[in-house]
Amino acid sequence: MIGNTKLSTVLREFNFGIINAFKDSYIFDFLNLPEPYNESDLQRGLIHQMKNFILELGKEFLFIAEEYKIQVGNSDFYVDLLFYHRGLQCLVAFELKADKFKPEHLGQLNFYLEALDRDVKKDNENPSIGVYCVKIKIVKW
Repeated sequence: MIGNTKLSTVLREFNFGIINAFKDSYIFDFLNLPEPYNESDLQRGLIHQMKNFILELGKEFLFIAEEYKIQVGNSDFYVDLLFYHRGLQCLVAFELKADKFKPEHLGQLNFYLEALDRDVKKDNENPSIGVYCVKIKIVKW
């Protein structure tokens, strides 16, 4: 959902390299997940097929962790998948949802990005980027 035309002006001006770093959509057919599947199935499939997943994302992505723990106050939260993008020099958090779009998921992802920038990001790195992956139904005509 981070199509290049939808990038904020500030984000585009802050880092010219962000344009075309992300595709408008990703196809994960190579996972061969049975219908229906849930977030855990999607995450396990992506980890199992990490090489194919990274090739689908594009160049310069480095895998950091699955279920990356961040602590806010006395509570633990978990980023589904955490990557680092060498060209953009920033953390990239993936939030995986096997159901339809819900606005509160974006709030959750923004919360994670703030925590990553505050507690994990190094001073020389750019602000973190979030990628929200939701299940879509493709209708063929």
